[in-house]
Formats: sequence, structure tokens, C-alpha cells
Amino acid sequence: MDTSRSSASGQPARRGPQPGERAAGQSLLDSALSTRLLYFFILGDVLGAGVYVLVGQIVAASGGAVWVPLGVALCLAMLTAGSYAELATKYPRAGGASHYTTLAYGPFAGFLAGYCMLAAGIVSVAALARGFAGDYLSVFVSFPVAAVVVVFLLVLALLNARGIKESTRANVVATVIEVGGLLIVVVLGAWIVLRGDGHLDALTDLGTPHKGAAAAVLSGAVLAYYSFVGFETSVNVAEETRDPVRSYPRALFGALATAGLIYVLVGLAATAAVPATVLANSSGPLLEVVTVAGGVPERLFGAIALVAVANGALLTGIMSSRLAFGMARDGLLPRQLTAVLPQRRTPWVAIAVTTTLSLLLALTGDVATLASTLVLLLLVVFFMVNTAALVLRKDTLDRTYFRVPVVVPVLGAASCVLLATRVEAEVWKRGLLVLAVGVVPALIAARQHRRKHQTAAEPH
Repeated sequence: MDTSRSSASGQPARRGPQPGERAAGQSLLDSALSTRLLYFFILGDVLGAGVYVLVGQIVAASGGAVWVPLGVALCLAMLTAGSYAELATKYPRAGGASHYTTLAYGPFAGFLAGYCMLAAGIVSVAALARGFAGDYLSVFVSFPVAAVVVVFLLVLALLNARGIKESTRANVVATVIEVGGLLIVVVLGAWIVLRGDGHLDALTDLGTPHKGAAAAVLSGAVLAYYSFVGFETSVNVAEETRDPVRSYPRALFGALATAGLIYVLVGLAATAAVPATVLANSSGPLLEVVTVAGGVPERLFGAIALVAVANGALLTGIMSSRLAFGMARDGLLPRQLTAVLPQRRTPWVAIAVTTTLSLLLALTGDVATLASTLVLLLLVVFFMVNTAALVLRKDTLDRTYFRVPVVVPVLGAASCVLLATRVEAEVWKRGLLVLAVGVVPALIAARQHRRKHQTAAEPH
């Protein structure tokens, strides 16, 4: 991997400013993120609430050795992360996947990519809001779900609107708590093994009654992959990073490596400490480790889980609002979404709209059926991003940006296809339905985009 300021042939290329490039002083958003804050932003989003509930589902899909599909998912996620690192430093603008695919394929594909990410983000925040109002909160106090959801999303929206620096500083604290909770699981798992109550034979147990080892690992990797995809959120704040070319790749790969190491250790601890059948049938698999080990109050783990849920919702809310902002600036959504607060320089209209949609879903809809389609939608987006990285290789800039070997986006696209083949047919049906809903507005957006540029090109 390297940084590049030349064409594929090695000759420097000079040209005027292009869509997606940021010149000094041109951004509407505040460049306030350091490498450290961005690292914690990505780590906090990757180490979200999912790891506290996904371990049991991965065990059910792949067998007892849950650390294997977690490791496979990390390797596959790193490939797509390489494409994101190149594109985010080449075009450091809010909008992420939507912006990259618009540059590569035009507004129709750009809208679909952004639509998939936006839908995933809004539904995810709604699901996390309901999760926050559920069993973990009831350990401490009982309130109506609707009331908790309203207050929870309102507080998150206000923190989001206050500023990216304040939001990410809150994330640093939450991330430390989340990591602390996972490290407790690792230590307790090691203690269970050392006292002679472990199940070490399960560490190599792969396969299910219906699937061989290889097929089971891939099925588990689909679920585990969702645990790593939080890195996509970070490209939408690259514009708010002080030095994206230097900071973004370091923060991205450092955070993914850290998360991957923690996940594998958690997987080893859970597998060795608790029988696979117990993990597979539990909605709180890591709590099973705490229960077997003893000595740690359940309320402590409930509090940690609440922090994880709230932090995941905050970071996903930041992504959704910045993505809506970026799509609107590219002409793919109403222009009103580009409005920012004069002093805070945060996209307040985008924050209000995305929060309102999440609130409506959380209060009136059953998000569980849509949540199962998120992995498929993300695989569609990641395939488009990896191929966009290849297409945009011909678009050379006269400044430095991070660049990966061409084999990285090729393998990244192939990994998306491979994982998509392991997605169940029912999930495909729901995913295709969600995509179909986005086709009409994508066509409208593409037509408006063409008219806008034709009008701009006409002589006056």
C-alpha cells in the first residue's frame, strides 16, 4: 500500500478541481477530528452492540469454534476497508459510498448505494433505540418503551447537532467502557479454563448437522461480517478530519485490527467457557460467560450493554446524517438537507430528518424483519465501492492520497459475491424488495442530475 499523486503509468497528472475534492476553506463542515479521535470513532462503531448478541447466532451457524468465522470476517472486511481508505483520502467528502459510486457510475448507481446505506443506518438506529428501551434497561428501571425511545433519540440528535468533536469525545468514553466489558469476558473465560471448567475441545469444533466445516464457517462469517462493517460510517466524517490522507488509513486499519483481536479473544473465551448449545440458545451469550464465572454483578454487564447500544446508535446516527448531507450536496436528495448550523457547522436538517425517520420506525414498525436484510444491502454497497475504486483509478489527482494494490479491490468485490451466496433466500427476497423501492427515486434523481448539468452547460 502506498500514497500516490500520479497516474497509473507513473506520470504526474495536473488538472483543475474535480467533484469530491476539497480545497482549503471550501468545506461547510468543521475539520475537528484528530487521528486519535477518528480511531476511537471507528473502533466504537465496530465494537457496537452487535458483539454482545451475535456470538450465539454465529455459533448456531458455524459450530462451537466461533473465533474462526470472526477471523475470516475480519480478513474479508480488511479488503473492502482498503478500497474505502483509498477513496476516502482521494475524495474526502461526506457522502461515502454514494459519492464514490456517483463519480464512477453516475447518479443512478450513486443514489442506490446511498439509499442502501441510508436505509440501513436509519433502521439500525431504530432497532438500537428499541433495544435500549428493552431488557437491559429493565434491569434498572421500567418505563414505557415509546417514552424511552423518544427521549433516547432526542438526546442523541442533540448531541449529534452539538458538534462532531463533542460526539466523538463522548464516543471515546463509551468505547473504553465497551472494550472494558469485552475484556472482562476474556479474563473470565481464561479464569474458567484455568480452574478446570473449560471446554477446550470446542475450540476446533466446526460444522453443523446440515453443513460441512467450510460451508458453516462462511455462513457464520456472514453474521460475523456485520460486526465489522461499522468502518463504513467513518468515510462520512473524512471531510471533518484534519489530515485525512495521513489520519484515515492509520485510524481505519488500526481500529479494525484492534476490534478483530478483541473479537477473536472474546470468541475463544466464550467457546471455551460455555457449551455451544447454551451459547446458541442465548440472547445474551456473553452474559452466560459472566454467569458461569461468577463474581461480576449482572447489573454491571447490563450497564455496559446499555452504553454499547447508545454508542452504536450515536455513531450510526452521525453516519446517517452525514450521508444524507453528502447525497443532497451531490444533488441526489433535496438541497434543504445541506443546511448547517451557523456556529456548530453541523447538518441540522439532515440530523432532524434521519432522526425522525428512525423514530417513526422505532414507534410504529417491526424492524426485526428489515434488520436481517442489512448484511445483504451492505454487501451490495461494498461490491459497488470496490468496483468503483477500480473504475476511478483512471481519475488521477495532483495531490497525495492513499492507494492500495489493484488486487485489493478485486478481492474485496469477490468477497462480497462469496458472502452473498451464503445469504438465505428469504433474506434475498426482502433485500430485493428494499432495492426495488429505491429504483424509482434513483431514476428521478438521475434525471434531475442530468437536467441540472445540461442547464449549467448551456451558453448564457
